[in-house]
Amino acid sequence: MKNDPVLLQEETLDPADWNALRTLGHKMIDDMFDYLQQVRQRPVWKAIPADTKQHFKNSLPYLPQQPENIYQEFTKHILPYTKGNIHPRFWSWVEGGGTPLGMLADMLAAGMNPNNAIGDHVAMYVENQVIDWSKQMFGFPDSSTGILLSGGSIANITALIAARNQYNKNIRAKGLQAVNGQLVVYTSSETHTCVKKAIEVIGVGSDYLRLVPVDEHYRIRLDALRDMIASDKQSGLLPFCIIGNAGTVNTGAIDDLDELASISKKEACWFHVDGAFGAIPKLLPEFEQQLAGIEKADSLAFDFHKWLYVNYEVGCVLIRDGDAHRNAFSVSANYLLSHEKGLAAGPEPFSNFGMELSRGFKALKVWMSLKEHGIEKYQRLIRQNIQQAQFLSKLVEQADNFELLADVSLNIVCYRYNPGNLSEEELNTLNKNILMQLQEQGIAAPSYTLLQGRYAIRVAITNHRSRLEDFEILIDATRRIGKELYEKNYSLV
Repeated sequence: MKNDPVLLQEETLDPADWNALRTLGHKMIDDMFDYLQQVRQRPVWKAIPADTKQHFKNSLPYLPQQPENIYQEFTKHILPYTKGNIHPRFWSWVEGGGTPLGMLADMLAAGMNPNNAIGDHVAMYVENQVIDWSKQMFGFPDSSTGILLSGGSIANITALIAARNQYNKNIRAKGLQAVNGQLVVYTSSETHTCVKKAIEVIGVGSDYLRLVPVDEHYRIRLDALRDMIASDKQSGLLPFCIIGNAGTVNTGAIDDLDELASISKKEACWFHVDGAFGAIPKLLPEFEQQLAGIEKADSLAFDFHKWLYVNYEVGCVLIRDGDAHRNAFSVSANYLLSHEKGLAAGPEPFSNFGMELSRGFKALKVWMSLKEHGIEKYQRLIRQNIQQAQFLSKLVEQADNFELLADVSLNIVCYRYNPGNLSEEELNTLNKNILMQLQEQGIAAPSYTLLQGRYAIRVAITNHRSRLEDFEILIDATRRIGKELYEKNYSLV
């Protein structure tokens, strides 16, 4: 209409000078390749200086800044102070180090910038192929379904939503009041805390998450599980889900998944496996027996960004009964209807299998990484990490004043420095300070846990850059720092 305001100048967020940005982009790639190639030459971790912390308290920018200046800020205040998990001596928590091609794949995915939830576009097909490959890796049937997610936490909660809704088809409409009684979930006391969060979020309540005791190898006690289920049923409660661990977070212990599958079937419970990292050795023939039963699970959560070394973030959930998965999440809406042709055609929407309707193209880095290296190389690297864990455990056992605090069944080694003549409390303080010094000095970055009240330096090896020499450096540094602290009668203040 003639009285409507007219735009005097239309704008875009594309650069005014493509060549200048192209030059800067090439420099960024070159700098990042140098950064990755030279990673061994840097400390594992550096404390963030006060001026950098202060830098991130600046006010909201209202005026434009030059990309070159922004990149200079990145190189000064961001790049030097990373978490360190690309370093060969990073063994904290359970975190993979990514790869150079994975970095480039993320750049390509960001450039394409698809919303990978719905529609007839190629990213949908790439993710479906990655899900199909995942089924092949873990022995799930073709009829099963899956979805890529941010990681194991969301993969676990997605599986438990499907389990809950499968128990009673009216839950989606009426909530948990549709269930005539209290639902109960069972898992070991070594299970990751994200499961407790999931149980709370899905409305079951953490009071009804039964933490089953573990044996001396930190595996779920089947006799205690059976007793708990019987007791709850006698009390009128409703057991509906059993969760097994393929690699506990503390020690890497693997529950008897085959027997858990049998108990689940007998009790008409959904059988879920948290295999965030420990499911991955299913690729190795020598772990076929230890991980037997994983292919019987009703659902499986695992991460590509842990022991398959893919760049953060990408996890996965597989669900055996595709209808149960679909029925837990699918909705009908006029703006989501599929068409016979055009952009609204294509594969079944991923929004039918999870909470998100906005989803990035996570699948590309997985797809490119699996094709770049092939499963046989991943098998060698997984085996290499397991052998490195055995090598480290032998170093601990052979060294004076060192103790191995748990069996090394997979890729996690828990140890402590023990010079003798110290109480448990003093040993805990000493080893806590050893760990902090290892990190503060930039030597290595293991993490920590408490095992039967004993503070353990915990080395979780999902690092494709680690070498045997790195573990020798770790033990030598632990010995040196421990001796120094002990001689100074170090205490935590």
